[in-house]
Amino acid sequence: MTTHTTPQTDAVKQAPRPTALLYAVIGGSLLTIVSAFLAWTWTDEFPGDLTYYGSPAPIQFVTLAGAVLTLAYALAALGVKGFGWLAPTGSRKAIEFLAIGNFLATGFTVLSITVVLGGVVHLEPGAYVAFVGSLIPALASLKLPDDSHKAAPAKKLPSWAEIVIIAGVFAIGLYVITFGIDTDDKEPQLFVAYLITVLFAAIALLKSGLLDRLSTITANNRQVTLIGSAAAAIAFPFIQQSGDTYTLIAVNILIFATVALGLNVVVGLAGLLDLGYVAFLGVGAYAAALVSGSTASAFGFQLPFWAAVIVGALASLIFGVVIGAPTLRLRGDYLAIVTLGFGEIFRIAMGNLDGTSGPDITNGPNGIPNIPHLELFGWNFGESHNVGGIVLGAYANYYFLMLLVMALVILVFARAGNSRIGRAWVAIREDETAAEAMGINGFKVKLIAFALGATLAGLAGTVQAHVNSTVVPENYVFAGPVPPNSAFLLAAVILGGMGTIRGPILGAALLFLIPAKLAFLQDYQLLAFGIALILLMRFRPEGLIANKRAQLEFHDDTADQAPTDLATAKAGA
Repeated sequence: MTTHTTPQTDAVKQAPRPTALLYAVIGGSLLTIVSAFLAWTWTDEFPGDLTYYGSPAPIQFVTLAGAVLTLAYALAALGVKGFGWLAPTGSRKAIEFLAIGNFLATGFTVLSITVVLGGVVHLEPGAYVAFVGSLIPALASLKLPDDSHKAAPAKKLPSWAEIVIIAGVFAIGLYVITFGIDTDDKEPQLFVAYLITVLFAAIALLKSGLLDRLSTITANNRQVTLIGSAAAAIAFPFIQQSGDTYTLIAVNILIFATVALGLNVVVGLAGLLDLGYVAFLGVGAYAAALVSGSTASAFGFQLPFWAAVIVGALASLIFGVVIGAPTLRLRGDYLAIVTLGFGEIFRIAMGNLDGTSGPDITNGPNGIPNIPHLELFGWNFGESHNVGGIVLGAYANYYFLMLLVMALVILVFARAGNSRIGRAWVAIREDETAAEAMGINGFKVKLIAFALGATLAGLAGTVQAHVNSTVVPENYVFAGPVPPNSAFLLAAVILGGMGTIRGPILGAALLFLIPAKLAFLQDYQLLAFGIALILLMRFRPEGLIANKRAQLEFHDDTADQAPTDLATAKAGA
């Protein structure tokens, strides 16, 4: 049988690879790399001082990193040996996101120089080179044909090679996180450029399949991954060169993330919409403050820290049971309204227990100040200590303490989620009526979730009271510009991914770090926050880090993969 071909099919079969476009991406990336070593302005009045040749400033380094990544993926698309591992599922989408992200970051920097200094006359040739160099790959990437494909089976690597890869990934991750936290608050332009680059780079790595490949490697080496995670977290205070300023930010992120994990039990696993959850953080903080020897305490005695932790956790547990017992028979919006009311009642009550409007217990709106620093086994948390020749500030002590607390909360969350009660929570979340018909005591199960979440929040509150050395009612509101508050805690769970461990941690880190670094946008913070949530619900409703079940629920196009994916998930568990 003779097969007939048409000129059109012959043209498709013989169509050359888009090498011209890839060479344009490579050329533009190289041009952008060169521009990072040139001066972008002639005056040092712009934050960061971009007047030097041969020595990139931090904001120029961000552009340099974006250009290097774009260049690497363009070489992978050309088939250059040694770069193919970067794109298991194709490089076109990765190139597009990297190139556009680098252009946005670079363009934002050039525009900021023009606005801050008052005109394009303040731009040096390096800024023009950077702008044009980043624009060329962005335009060329839009014309590249889609080369997405299913990833080929990964080569079996020796154990030592996988361990080296995991160590390298954690080292890079620690550097990227430290770079973002250590950005100077007086240079918001640097943090915005950093945020744009990291966001688009993360999407590019996800689209290329590289993150999935790395996830497989880490899943095959769980113990090494846990050790690497712990080592990277412990190393953070040791690489700080500017004292305790940024370590304090890290401590607050850990507190915020720990409380978000507690809320994840209530919202993510049990499906209970709690809008007053920050009150449990306040209960733990106030309870610890009253028994920790503060000069303003109405009790006038000081318990050791381990006892204060127990008091704070038990106080939150009791409040969780007292509030949950009469209210958890409600569902949906009604439960949300009641919990919102509890949060506001707590804040108002703490402000009225001042000896005038009520008993003199909490010192009213002035709060409880002068909470002494912790001291464990002769180690004073309020003093600097020399460890291995490196001076660690006071907040480094609280940082390590919060690492232990977070590890405990993660352990509790993981064990509870995989237990019989955890499966009951998920059943209640999916369909309470069906779960009760199968014999699950819905009220009892929900009350356990509510009490456990409150206890974890109270545990974090005891540490927060000592870190801040004061507790005031204004710290525990439903919504406000400064996290943690109930709205931001709920958003952290939704943003990161409900029902997961890594999701709320990532969501809390983003929602604390971004407002802290972009304080100049405080008046528009809630507007930007709302727009971000709308975009998230439109493009990734399951959250940044979602479990397989949530992905299948929100994306109908993957519904046919449900049996295979669920079987894989069960096998991995």
